[in-house]
Amino acid sequence: MSEVALKARTVAESQSEMTEIILPNDTNLLGHLLGGRLMHFIDLTGALAAYRHARTPVVTAAMDHIDFIRPVRLGDILTLKASVNRAFGTSMEAGVKVWAEHTLSGEVSHVASAYLVFVSVDLKGHAQKVPTLLAETPDELRRYADALRRREHRESEGARRKQEAEALSASAGHKK
Repeated sequence: MSEVALKARTVAESQSEMTEIILPNDTNLLGHLLGGRLMHFIDLTGALAAYRHARTPVVTAAMDHIDFIRPVRLGDILTLKASVNRAFGTSMEAGVKVWAEHTLSGEVSHVASAYLVFVSVDLKGHAQKVPTLLAETPDELRRYADALRRREHRESEGARRKQEAEALSASAGHKK
């Protein structure tokens, strides 16, 4: 990757926004948006932010956290906004916030938030370095610091799960 491609980028340079209207095919029997469909929209919006930051193909490595705050109704207009919170070598954390607008009343409410991790890859699927992220505003600096804490938590949980799996594997081997 060229030096120009690895030039540090601001949070504003990565931002993405998506708008969708919720149609019958997107809903469950109660007329509410399917959770999996919302997760799909969140993944797409977050991936666009990561792509804008890395300027390479990206793959989803984790949906670290998602909060479903309230149901989204048939006919609502959904607005999703994403930006990269922090870049780590070959990966990036993106935050996505989702609002729903009731088309008749105009009422807008926050309906979901999520954090996702994306990895920059080359055309052969190998991880590659991403540019440094420049956090500038107080809110961006807070999200930047919080992203490191979430990464440390993910890594410690991954190590704990690996130890549990190894212990289970070892105990299963003794039972044979």
